[in-house]
Amino acid sequence: MEALWGKGDPSIREIQESFPEMRKPAYTTIQTTVYRMEAKGVVQRVKKVGNFHIFAATISRDSAQRRLIDDLLAMFGGRSQFVMAHLIDSGKLSLPARTHRRRCPPQSRSR
Repeated sequence: MEALWGKGDPSIREIQESFPEMRKPAYTTIQTTVYRMEAKGVVQRVKKVGNFHIFAATISRDSAQRRLIDDLLAMFGGRSQFVMAHLIDSGKLSLPARTHRRRCPPQSRSR
């Protein structure tokens, strides 16, 4: 998805080329993944150029992040305490970040 959000509307080859050389998946792996995402409505073909297609994300980064976090919290019965405790214990959530979060107005924290 990063390749789709960051590169505009890429082809499968352009998505593949966005991976680091050492960890670059095979073209067919990317193709299968993109086709599955297309079937789920996450990406769509926007045009055909020669013998390849150009794809675009149909979901924004913000929307995808929100959905992912909502799904994660649902796994814990909607309770964020377990996730927050893990983030704090692992050092991925700092005191300044927690303080900033408390100071955010409710409307910017909704959804």
